[in-house]
Amino acid sequence: MQSIKVMILGKQIPLKVRESEVENTRRIAAYVDEKLRLFRSKHSSQPDSTIMLLACLSIAEELFELRSELNKTLDKESIILDEVNREISKLIKEIS
Repeated sequence: MQSIKVMILGKQIPLKVRESEVENTRRIAAYVDEKLRLFRSKHSSQPDSTIMLLACLSIAEELFELRSELNKTLDKESIILDEVNREISKLIKEIS
């Protein structure tokens, strides 16, 4: 494990991560920081706890949308592969 520090909303946060995950963790922290700053700028009168909740909901919404898109893509891929397999089977029968 490697100790790193990330900045989120101007606060340094110490973390312990696998060495192989250092860069990814830094990218994630930067993304979270960006989201928090965006919501803070839009809702400057709200307390940080509300800003954090709004940012969390936004990030979760993005995650759910991406998962849904991925599932649709996987479903389409499965349909296409089934069709390809049927066509290959037909061709094999024809040449046998």
